[in-house]
Amino acid sequence: MSSRWQRLFESNERLFWTLHSAGWAGFALIYYIGSFLHDVRPIWVFIILLNAYAGWLLTIPLRFVFQWTRKLPPLKMIITVVFACYIVALVWAVVKNINYWEIYKHGYRPEAWYMYFTNTINSLIMIGCWSGVYFGIKNFQMLQKEKQNALKASTMAHQAHIKMLRYQLNPHFLFNTLNAISTLILLKENDIAEAMVSRLSDFLRYSLDNDPIKRVPLGQEIKALRLYLEIEKVRFDDRLEVNWDIDERCENALVPSMILQPIIENAVKHAISKMEQGGRIAISARTFGNDLLMDVADNGPGADIRDGQLSRVNGVGLVNIRERLQSLYHRNFAFSIEHNQPSGVRVRLRIPYEIKDA
Repeated sequence: MSSRWQRLFESNERLFWTLHSAGWAGFALIYYIGSFLHDVRPIWVFIILLNAYAGWLLTIPLRFVFQWTRKLPPLKMIITVVFACYIVALVWAVVKNINYWEIYKHGYRPEAWYMYFTNTINSLIMIGCWSGVYFGIKNFQMLQKEKQNALKASTMAHQAHIKMLRYQLNPHFLFNTLNAISTLILLKENDIAEAMVSRLSDFLRYSLDNDPIKRVPLGQEIKALRLYLEIEKVRFDDRLEVNWDIDERCENALVPSMILQPIIENAVKHAISKMEQGGRIAISARTFGNDLLMDVADNGPGADIRDGQLSRVNGVGLVNIRERLQSLYHRNFAFSIEHNQPSGVRVRLRIPYEIKDA
């Protein structure tokens, strides 16, 4: 963090000195061009450079004064800034008059001492312009920093929201699986229990290791789903049938991590577990133009579907999927829940077809 602030400080320092020097160089150039309107001796160029250099030096302390005044209340800040600008303008006016009379006029002395303070208003206008540019750039930098902080905060909140949605998975799966493993151990089915623990471990590692903000190839997602379904098959035995229909072109398509698992879990819980003879889950994926179409269907007893939404109470899985898709793709997606024929529920997803760059 310290190196970051050091780089930011160095960048601000370079910006100040570059603009500060360029501004006074521009003043000298404009002053020189204006001298063409008058008949002046060549030494006038030297006077211009001295005046510009004096302005360059005298405005440096203003920077530190202005930095200090930013901590003051608005009224005190304005009074302090005006007073500091006037003092610098007064000193600069005296320096310019001395340069003019001592160098250009070869030691000419004015009739009255207060003549050294003439043209203070013109100097004040120039110092005021310098101050205005300084505060303008500082305020612009502050606004940009606030925008970056707001954007960073919004991004962090967006990512936290997606992660929250991702990890709101149904805990009943874990409880049921552990109960099944416990039952297998009691029945002395140690080999099956060991295989089930291994699959559960691999599945949980996949679900926790993959960042929900990032997308993964569909082929990788299918492997995790197969682990999940193999665990469920141990619980349901022959009552669970799974049909896969994955187009080869979809293997490398990028999808949100664990986007299909809640859909399949929903089908197992509300369809397969409700059927005495068991049931079937069909999972398919194919491309259509620039889109990836994914489909999960079951042949269970069906559900009450209203306006493309399930009317179940306390169900968060499918709602989370819609919110995750909304967060990741905005309006460039489709998510629908409909009746399957002849029975059951079908969930369809459409997202942009994207492939990870090699």
